[in-house]
Amino acid sequence: MYLMKDITRDGAKVLRETAKPVTFPLSDEDKQLAHDMMAYLVISQDEEQNEKYHLRPGVGLAAPQVGQSKAMAAVLVPGDDNEILFKEVLINPRIISNSVQHAALAEGEGCLSVDKDVPGYVVRADRITISYQNEAGEH
Repeated sequence: MYLMKDITRDGAKVLRETAKPVTFPLSDEDKQLAHDMMAYLVISQDEEQNEKYHLRPGVGLAAPQVGQSKAMAAVLVPGDDNEILFKEVLINPRIISNSVQHAALAEGEGCLSVDKDVPGYVVRADRITISYQNEAGEH
């Protein structure tokens, strides 16, 4: 399981480089990486576990954020009443289209790799369409 000490901090070279594509079938190492990244997100969103392990809650964690130059990211988007809106490990993700309209979260957003508060908004495309492979290699 990853802890905050395992999160690569802003300024590290691996965060600025293009991540390497992941090959299929997944190696045992890549399967473990996918599992551990998702486990961090699940535990970080549980208040009791979050406090126990001193984690910062997250909805996304990319492999470079744990020091691995691999095109892989875990995403766990919670909804109301503990429902899960989206839970998937995205492998070799690509943005294939995006909206012209932009948006930003009113409350701002954070990054597990950035230890300080940075004021302002992160303006992004309002909607995107992505392609990716899941852990079975399916699109």
